[in-house]
Amino acid sequence: MSLFIDPATLPEEGISLSGGLAAEIFDFPPHDDAKPVSPLHYDLHVQRFGSELLLRGDISARFEFTCVVTLQRFLQTISLEDIAISLELESESPVDIAESLREEIVLELPADPRCDQADEPMECKIDSPYLILDNSANSALNSPPPPAADNRWSALDALPDLKDNN
Repeated sequence: MSLFIDPATLPEEGISLSGGLAAEIFDFPPHDDAKPVSPLHYDLHVQRFGSELLLRGDISARFEFTCVVTLQRFLQTISLEDIAISLELESESPVDIAESLREEIVLELPADPRCDQADEPMECKIDSPYLILDNSANSALNSPPPPAADNRWSALDALPDLKDNN
């Protein structure tokens, strides 16, 4: 996916650009939790200032995430309004701004997505029967087996106490 700006032909007052870049621009690995479900939409004003290209405006893209609390899938739109991106021009050749737009969205993806922050928020809590601390003694759910004992350090218990005899 590319979105080229030619600084050599850019008018002094700049240009306005609106459109979308296909969701494939995100190119996340198949096992990644975040799945783009819409194009990266942009509404920008592009202007040149000497050796700098300034992009100002709004960008957004919609993603599907898995809630870290409930494990439910949900949709959330990542929107950035009134952004300003400055790109240094190294030559007069056309510049692809698509990667810069992609990067801005990726930086805003939630590290711990929660379904209560979805476009259509859901209740974000775990069903209490599945919390061992909340289970009563006569609960139908079994508690997990205790972890296996770690005997790697038991040899240290057999050592005599070493004390400084000075």
